[in-house]
Amino acid sequence: MENSSYNDVEILDALENGDNETIRSAAFAAGDACLETAIPLLCERIKSENIGVQEAAEYGLRKIRGPQAINGLMPLLASDDAPVRNVAMDILREIGVDGIEIMQPYLRGEDPDLRIFITDILGYCASHQSALLLGEALLKDPEVNVRYQAAVSLGNLAFPESVGALCQAMHDEEWVQFAVVEALARINDPAAINALIKLLPLSSVLVSSAIVDALGELGDIKTIPMLFNSLENVNVVLRHKIVKAIVQILSGRSLSLLATKSQDRLRCYLLEALSDNDEEIQIAALQGLSAIGTTEATNDIMSLAHQIDPDRNPDLYEAAIRAIASIGYNSVVKDALRSDDEIMIMIAMEACQLMDDRAPLEEIKNLFWRVGRDLKRAAVAEVAQMGTCDDVPFFLSVIDECNDAEALKSALAFFGNQHACPDVEDVVFSQLDHKYVDVKEMALEACINLHSPMLNERFRERFKSDDAMQRMMSVYALGRYSVTENISEITDALEDADSSIRRVAVEAFQNMGGAAERYLPRLMPRLYDEDKDVRLALVDLLGQIGTSAVMPHLISALRDENEWVRIRAIEALGTNKNLEAVPKLSEMLENASPMVVFRIIEALGRIGGNVAFSVLLSMADNEDPEIQRAAADAVSAIQAEQE
Repeated sequence: MENSSYNDVEILDALENGDNETIRSAAFAAGDACLETAIPLLCERIKSENIGVQEAAEYGLRKIRGPQAINGLMPLLASDDAPVRNVAMDILREIGVDGIEIMQPYLRGEDPDLRIFITDILGYCASHQSALLLGEALLKDPEVNVRYQAAVSLGNLAFPESVGALCQAMHDEEWVQFAVVEALARINDPAAINALIKLLPLSSVLVSSAIVDALGELGDIKTIPMLFNSLENVNVVLRHKIVKAIVQILSGRSLSLLATKSQDRLRCYLLEALSDNDEEIQIAALQGLSAIGTTEATNDIMSLAHQIDPDRNPDLYEAAIRAIASIGYNSVVKDALRSDDEIMIMIAMEACQLMDDRAPLEEIKNLFWRVGRDLKRAAVAEVAQMGTCDDVPFFLSVIDECNDAEALKSALAFFGNQHACPDVEDVVFSQLDHKYVDVKEMALEACINLHSPMLNERFRERFKSDDAMQRMMSVYALGRYSVTENISEITDALEDADSSIRRVAVEAFQNMGGAAERYLPRLMPRLYDEDKDVRLALVDLLGQIGTSAVMPHLISALRDENEWVRIRAIEALGTNKNLEAVPKLSEMLENASPMVVFRIIEALGRIGGNVAFSVLLSMADNEDPEIQRAAADAVSAIQAEQE
């Protein structure tokens, strides 16, 4: 029986006497009707071993709420069955605010576990009455675990009025003190911050550490003088935490605004903190040294970085590199670049890469000739990124003397960005004949990036080559330069004996966008090309053009023997919302593969209209549930378009 057909008497009878499915349905109905007389039965059904019944009873109690529900649930907190207790607690966390006064007597009961449960629940009851009761429990309950939970719950509520009680509890056991500190941090009120500051000198080392962590998270700048004053006469662990808190509060350039003496003093402690075992403290120290570090600091940071495994501690390693870069290029970094220690060289190079400073480039160019393959590649890539025309001789030497493909590619990437440097066209064009394919490809991209009229002419000449690879690269470059200016060569390439060249020629027209439509007479024979990749490229181009003139050709492509050509045509027709394609697409559904069927459904959903809508509706009872869902989604898309 549906929930809506129950009356109150039937709900109560079903809850008491029905089978599990009937009870479950009745529990939902009781909740929807907010039937308070059902509360005792629902509380009883919380104990059911049937998960469905238990969930429905829980739903009903959450919906009904109110003091009666709280009264009914309270005895369940004393249950020996942990799942029942947990469900009751979870419901009370949500609805307890409806009857705090009902729970109050339990705070004075003899059962400490029950008092812990109530202090937990009160932490979710956003009421000042809850805060008062929790403050009393925090200060007066004889059980430490109750006092601890009261502190945690006061933190959850985060009412400033609780600061006084929390401060008084700082004389409690250390276990409670930790919860108090966390609660004061969560309150994040000036009164709470002042309280933490006053409590710091009165606390144990462990609690003081927690207070310092809290002050760092709160980020109130007025705590800085007190934190500075606390740096003396404390143990090393606490001092490192204080340093971390200062960096957290005075983040970034604010540290450099400190007085010189304060900077000098703090710098010493930051350097000391680099040796801490806590990675968060080390990172904070590195961030601080980024702002106020010196050459001496660079030396210590590089020593630390040398010990770090970048794969295991990537955040710490990155922080070290950034700190070195922020301090800047100096004698320590220069010495590292000149050393024989490849790890130290890599650290220095990574830092130099972030400096935006040409000063290290000469050292990096010099080390290129004496280091191993990986460092060689890193060095040439770094110089390529930062280099200017002044560095052309270095890269010419790399081209002439180096056989490593990755290094050569970096050199070519450099030349491709040097439009103002003389004779770079000759260098990059010469590498089109390199023995490595990836070097040829990089040389081609460099030629295109230079966008040189002289190179354009050279590619026209090279298009006449008997070598198919050279013709293909030429057509690609000419298309990237300008299809209009190089139309003669590109249209000739449409008839090339090599299918890859025909494909690249078709793809060249994609650089023109809709303007390629004027060349349709030269392009259309490729719709029947013997190579499927050429046909695919043309279908993509027609979809990109998207005018009425190309739609009949896309519909023709639906008959292509290759499935991927048909799929691309389907997608193009859908993207361009071509209504004329709907009958053909619908016809294809009968014999298409599942992959094609899904593409057709998606296309029909995009095209829309009455016919597409009817076709999709007819697929609602398809034997394949995935097709049913896809059709339903497409129908929804059409409906949304109409709204």
